[in-house]
Amino acid sequence: MKYIYRELERKFKEMDSFFKAILVTGARQVGKSTMLKHLAREQKRTYVTMDSDMARELARTDPVLFFQTYKPPILIDEIQKAPELLEQIKIMCDESEERGRFWLTGSQRKKLIEKSQESLAGRLGILKLYGLSQREKRQVLNPCELDFSFTSLQERASLMPKNDIQDVFENIWKGGYADILSASDEQMQVYYQSYIDNYLIADAVNDEGITNTEAFKRFLRSCAAVVGNLVNYNTLAESSGVSVPTVHKWLSILQDMDVIYLLEPYSNNELQRLIKTPKLYFCDTGLCAYLTRWLTADSLRNGAAGGHFYENYVIMELVKNFAYSKTPALITFYRDSNAKEIDVFIEENGRIHPLEIKMSANPDKREIKKYSVLDKTTVEKSYGGIICMYPSPFPIDRNNSFIPSNLI
Repeated sequence: MKYIYRELERKFKEMDSFFKAILVTGARQVGKSTMLKHLAREQKRTYVTMDSDMARELARTDPVLFFQTYKPPILIDEIQKAPELLEQIKIMCDESEERGRFWLTGSQRKKLIEKSQESLAGRLGILKLYGLSQREKRQVLNPCELDFSFTSLQERASLMPKNDIQDVFENIWKGGYADILSASDEQMQVYYQSYIDNYLIADAVNDEGITNTEAFKRFLRSCAAVVGNLVNYNTLAESSGVSVPTVHKWLSILQDMDVIYLLEPYSNNELQRLIKTPKLYFCDTGLCAYLTRWLTADSLRNGAAGGHFYENYVIMELVKNFAYSKTPALITFYRDSNAKEIDVFIEENGRIHPLEIKMSANPDKREIKKYSVLDKTTVEKSYGGIICMYPSPFPIDRNNSFIPSNLI
């Protein structure tokens, strides 16, 4: 299979020249080790995976002998299965000024990051890899940062084909795992079932101690059924047949495994009566479509859930874009107790870019009137608009545009 360039590569190389060790986290099968093996192809870098029973046992029982056997510079896959190595990595980092000596990958982000930060404070850079974005699938590298100005959007549009709803939903339905880009429909269905059984359920049992796997599968499907909605713990508990405390625990586990993405609500002391409940999305829309039994891209697009999946797709494309960019951003949504809602706030450099998401090629431009809520605050309101199926960027006013979803 031809290698697919990942946008995280630029940031990884930048951090590799600065940190002694780098950890790349992300869900299973998103391409962490594939990317790092590609970057190491011209290096004499040792590779070892903790999925290997023998290597894992050696790492756990004798970390010193492990590094005598597998010498740095080294790439260690699934490091969370042998956290005993972290203390020895710290010792070896302190013995050398060499940068980029240890490349690590891992799932189960929360526990791993807590343990690695405790052991490797000041020595470790942590990066996040998601499934393939639409830009990576097309292998189109946008030359400018996404700032939502009309000039920036035009520059990005010059590299991309016109927005097309069928292409968008093909992206949504297939998801972002590289292994299924060329798979048949039948192969894709088996892939997702195997992914659930061999990775999600296995990791939930082995790493999280979950014993009721059937209830956990029901919970997965229940989450997929409410994608794009505010989290309702009671509804999830009832549909899954588990308690509300279990729902809280399992949501945290799925978030830690990078299966779901919880979009937090905007918080500002200058605005009153803002809700505190997050919205639920899936990191991979293809997995979500499989769980909700949408068997074709067309049926998904024309079905009742089409708008929610389109919103999920846009949110995750934004998340990926800013995870890999030079400029970090906080992504939230606005909703108050009167149910006034703005789909996305992008906060960066003290500015907020307000965005609505509409699965329409002709959305109502009056939607941007909602952005006036920011006039009550001291934050700077910057370029925004409506992310939609408009064929090319088009200005609504001086600060807002119709933004084709294939440009984000």
